[in-house]
Amino acid sequence: MPCYLITGGAGFFGTILKQHFLAKGAHIVSIDLEPDSFSHPHFSAYQGDINDNALMEHIFATHKFDAVFHCAALLAHVKKDLKRLWQANVNGTQNVYDFALKYNIRKIIFISSNCLWAKNFDSPVSENETPEPVEIYGKSKLAGERILLSKPDKINSIIFRSPTIMDEGRLGLLSILFEFIDENRKLPMVGDGTNRYQFIYAKDLANAFELALKADYSDIFNIGSDNVKSFNEVYEYVIGKSGSKTRLFHFPKLPMVWAMKICFWLGISPLGPYQYKMIASNFIFNTAKIKQKLGFAPTLTNEEMLLRAYEFYHQNKQEILNRKDVSAHNSVAKMGVIKLLKWLM
Repeated sequence: MPCYLITGGAGFFGTILKQHFLAKGAHIVSIDLEPDSFSHPHFSAYQGDINDNALMEHIFATHKFDAVFHCAALLAHVKKDLKRLWQANVNGTQNVYDFALKYNIRKIIFISSNCLWAKNFDSPVSENETPEPVEIYGKSKLAGERILLSKPDKINSIIFRSPTIMDEGRLGLLSILFEFIDENRKLPMVGDGTNRYQFIYAKDLANAFELALKADYSDIFNIGSDNVKSFNEVYEYVIGKSGSKTRLFHFPKLPMVWAMKICFWLGISPLGPYQYKMIASNFIFNTAKIKQKLGFAPTLTNEEMLLRAYEFYHQNKQEILNRKDVSAHNSVAKMGVIKLLKWLM
């Protein structure tokens, strides 16, 4: 029975990933800052910090891992302490890497991000495009990539540069969108809504992890959905399928971006530099490489996965609003000044 360590195993994607591999007959060990109530005969959970050397030593000495799935990360819009974010995302990655080296683990699979860029791209972005992160989360992911690729002769690191991971249960900033739709309010759009922005279905990403286990090399892969439609088309699909009376309301791009920028620096908006730069931009990954080298094939489109996520929110809203001590992607985001905009729409 193979044994895998998942960092961030109590989070939104960590939960999907452990279920995927448990169903395949693996033993899964999780470490996460948040408590994990998940139960399975072949699952072990540790609550703690990946920078806690005593805990990490105990975990690695107790279990013989065939690979490490490094999913743990703090988000900039959740943790105001940016030093803490850097320590968790960069120092934490270094610690995971050092323990993998010490215990002769040959495979690490890591979730990086499309936050390595924050500009509009007219054509799909390849793995050769030079990263230019504008905020600390993207910078921390780039630093993590460099750590994991530092000794390819010792550890095979597969890095997935991922857009927003989507499935039922995904919340975070998306909960703001879902609340507008659920309450049949006008949905404010920045710009004309013709821009396209890619997602990845969580179960497709979990399948990519399984495919990556077979790779006996280190590499970086873009991952994402196919047939990406405009935000207008995606939102209209979700609104139509859900029976909501929500209508799209478009604001001019430039003044809205400046307003979001000012609100962020005043501390009254959850949308940080990456979000307000990209909210009306085009960003799609070129995924030819992962299809060719790993045989990856996405199964759901943006609109299909966003509908799944909204329906889960709609059906479980009260339970979601009462959640405590869960990861950022499993909880609703605070609206800040957006709440005022909601009541004016």
